Amino acid sequence: MTDLLDDRQERLLVRLLQAGLFAIAVYGLYRGKIGIVVNALVSLAVTFVPALLRRDTDISMDTGYVLAISIAVFVHAVGVLGPYSSIPWYDSVAHSLSAAIVAGAGYATVKAIDRNSERTNLPAELQFAFILIFVMAFGVLWEIIEFGTGLASQLFGGQAVLAQYGLSDIINDLVFNQVGAVVVAGVDAARPKDAADEATEAMDD
Repeated sequence: MTDLLDDRQERLLVRLLQAGLFAIAVYGLYRGKIGIVVNALVSLAVTFVPALLRRDTDISMDTGYVLAISIAVFVHAVGVLGPYSSIPWYDSVAHSLSAAIVAGAGYATVKAIDRNSERTNLPAELQFAFILIFVMAFGVLWEIIEFGTGLASQLFGGQAVLAQYGLSDIINDLVFNQVGAVVVAGVDAARPKDAADEATEAMDD
């Protein structure tokens, strides 16, 4: 839970964002834009992952973190409508936000395992590097997926589900992915105990 909102308000915002994602999918379907439809539906599916984890594995994420995930995927889905190509800084902001969510998820998972297993040990000096490497690897994987969807659209026709705008776009995406990762890693380095507590609480089993 954030300092500004209680759990009920955060859940309401998540539902509103989910409704917005569904509306974007309907709009894409109406306009015959398969890329918009797929991006909106995948983003919508991501917002339900925490509920599935709670149901199937008893892992319960903090509502504030679920809201952060929902905001990140909503920003991405809105970007596909036009802001990615019409607003120069939108892509950078979206990638930084998404990278921060990925970094937080990776850190929370590893920290939870580290605290609950006698076989693992993650030294404090390696945590910063782990977050950066984890986000970089995920960012590279995402760029490969974008390239693959573009190649598939050229081979089989139709609109690419994920757009890629050349080498400069790839480099820009990876740089701002690291910006998001550095923010999360910086919070961890500045207050390691609080960050660890919040990470494990966010994925409390």
